[in-house]
Amino acid sequence: MTPIFRLLPGILLLVSGLLTACSSDQIEHIRNGKKIAIDLENMRVLRIMPADLLRATRWAGDSLTRHADRELRRVLTEKLRAGGVAVALPYCRPETFAAVDTLERVLEATARRQSARPRNAANQAPLTPAELQPDTARRVGRLNNEVFTYQRPIVLDDALCLRCHGEIGQDISSVDYALVKKQYPRDQATGYRLGQAMGVWHLTLQRTGVAEFYTMKNRKVMKPRKKLF
Repeated sequence: MTPIFRLLPGILLLVSGLLTACSSDQIEHIRNGKKIAIDLENMRVLRIMPADLLRATRWAGDSLTRHADRELRRVLTEKLRAGGVAVALPYCRPETFAAVDTLERVLEATARRQSARPRNAANQAPLTPAELQPDTARRVGRLNNEVFTYQRPIVLDDALCLRCHGEIGQDISSVDYALVKKQYPRDQATGYRLGQAMGVWHLTLQRTGVAEFYTMKNRKVMKPRKKLF
C-alpha cells in the first residue's frame, strides 16, 4: 500500500470531525441569514435625492394631518355627547392636541390651519379658489435647503361639524351660536355644507425630520416566522 493510501483513513476522519464541529454554526448562520441581511441593509446609508425628500414631505404631511383629523373627530364626538357645543367648542383646535404636538416634534414639523373665513382671526389667510377645491391635490414644496412645506384642503366631511359650522338657525341653534360669538366675536366660519372645503392644513417641516421619516418608511422589517410545531 502506498503512503498516500495509508494516510487516507486518517484524512477522512479529520475532515469528518471538522464538518461535525462546524455544522451547528453553519445551521445557525443559515437560520439567521435573512435577518442579518436585513440588518445590514438597514445600516446602509441611504442616498436621499431631492425628489425623495418631496415624496417624504407628502407622506409626513398626510400622516400628521390625518392623525389630527382623527383625534379631532374622536374628541368632538366625546365632548358633544358630554355637554353639547358649550363643552365641545374649546376643543375644535386639533393642532393644540398633545398627541398631535408629539407627532409634530417627531417629524420636526409645525402645523397650522388656515382659512379665508376663519373662526379664530389668527388663522386668517388669503387662500385662492383653487386652493379651496375639495379635490385639490396635496401641494408640497421646498422653501430653501432646510425647510419644506405641505398643504391640503380641510373638507367638511362629517355632519357632526355642521353643529358649529353649518347654517345658523338650521344646523346651528341660536343658543349655540351665541356661545360661539361670545368666544369668537369675529367668527366667519359658518354657512358651510358637507363636502365643502373650509380651509387648508399648512405645514412647515425641517429637512432633518423629512429625511428621517423617509429612512423610516424605507427601512425593511423582517416578518415573523410561523412556528412549525
